[in-house]
Amino acid sequence: MGDSGPSVQERFAPDNACFGCGPANDKGLRIRSFPTGGDGDELECIWTAQEHHQAFPGMLNGGIVGALLDCHSNWTAARHLMLKSGEETPPCTVTADFSVKLLRPTPVDGPIRVVARVKESQENRALIVAELYAGGKKTATCLGNFVAVKEGHPAYHRW
Repeated sequence: MGDSGPSVQERFAPDNACFGCGPANDKGLRIRSFPTGGDGDELECIWTAQEHHQAFPGMLNGGIVGALLDCHSNWTAARHLMLKSGEETPPCTVTADFSVKLLRPTPVDGPIRVVARVKESQENRALIVAELYAGGKKTATCLGNFVAVKEGHPAYHRW
């Protein structure tokens, strides 16, 4: 992962105020997702928790785990749909559904890594599989459907 340049969020949605992935939200998680190389169907994020993200001392709140997986997966879908269609900017995508499995507590004393990849896709949607790692172990997984929205949807052109 090369995080020396802008993340997909900074490149395509610098004014986005989403709590999880918006570069313009100073109080948000501000995740930064980067392509891992290869076919372009995988993104990786390295994120560091702060004390107020804890559920109890030393462990990440489960809702924050969900937000990390949701936003990172959504950007994986958006980037995939952009590349698949040959467009220069990603479509505005939203979460149709996602399911998170918390496998074990997520420690906050080091970097947290989120990896998401496309499992399958259609013209305007993608099914994404994601995993969250901390302390050298997989602590959570996610499976979600993300859909490109059209004009008239409240999220259309939010970035």
